[in-house]
Amino acid sequence: MAWLAKRWRHILPWVVSAALLVYVFGYATDWQKLRAATEAANMPLFLAFATADRLAFFLVWTWLQAMAMQRFVAQVPMRSVFAIRGGSELLRTVSNPLSDAAFFLGLGQLAGGRYDAVFAAALVPAIVHFLVMLGQMTLALPFLSGGLAGNRDVWITTGVLWLVVAGMTIATRLSAQRNVGVPGTNRVRDWLERFPLRSLRPFFVGFIALTVFDVLIQGLASRAFGVDIDWIALAARIPLLYLALVVPTLGNFGTREVAWAGLFAEFGDKDTLFAYALAVNAVFLVLNLMIGIVFLAHALRLVSAVRRARSEGEEVKDRLLHDPTDL
Repeated sequence: MAWLAKRWRHILPWVVSAALLVYVFGYATDWQKLRAATEAANMPLFLAFATADRLAFFLVWTWLQAMAMQRFVAQVPMRSVFAIRGGSELLRTVSNPLSDAAFFLGLGQLAGGRYDAVFAAALVPAIVHFLVMLGQMTLALPFLSGGLAGNRDVWITTGVLWLVVAGMTIATRLSAQRNVGVPGTNRVRDWLERFPLRSLRPFFVGFIALTVFDVLIQGLASRAFGVDIDWIALAARIPLLYLALVVPTLGNFGTREVAWAGLFAEFGDKDTLFAYALAVNAVFLVLNLMIGIVFLAHALRLVSAVRRARSEGEEVKDRLLHDPTDL
């Protein structure tokens, strides 16, 4: 059974992607309208905005992950984290979880095999980003046109997520103050004690800036493609898009198209929204390939040097952690 479950985790993204791609491009798409929407788009502007969006996420996420490593695990050089993250982006063309796993393993090698500490620190940017997006949705809710009836997806998702946060908070407090045994709360409490909120302020500032930029750049990119989406709707529903992208697919193809067309249906026809999402996926695919190719050799050499030094009982010297841009 364990073997079957492991195999299924590898097969599932292919199955989900195939089903979504068949639906989107074999059934739901009018190819003539899709081509017309693409031809009508201001492609130079769209490419500039989409590229800026992907690069901003790569730079900010990597910088904050490196900061988490330096503050809470080990003083690894920032450039080394960028090298490993850059190399792992090559795998993001196939699967986000696969890329994240490769990045995690690389950081573990830098930290001397302290995978538990690396995993705990890696949760810092992930949890902060989740809380910032939840706050973003909450702040946008009162300003959405259409009220509750027209935005049930946003209201329900926001309410459920806040209930989860509140439930975890209450369970953790009860576990600490009254010794009430709630499964998982000990680990949550240990994590909160290790990473108190006051130590996470730089991460909140970084992700708040990134989410503001993300709404702005996606609004500009969609407008360059001929889709004029309301700014408040973007702020409220972009987090829903990222939740949808958690579904394991190949390079997010199929998932992004379905999610984008469903979330912003009132701002454009289905085929134009499909065309926009497909173009975004294509740009991100090319950028992931380029980033991965640039950094892959340096990341592999770095991890190999660290592993060899540790196996020989030597200290890892700074010269092994060379600048990955030194071609």
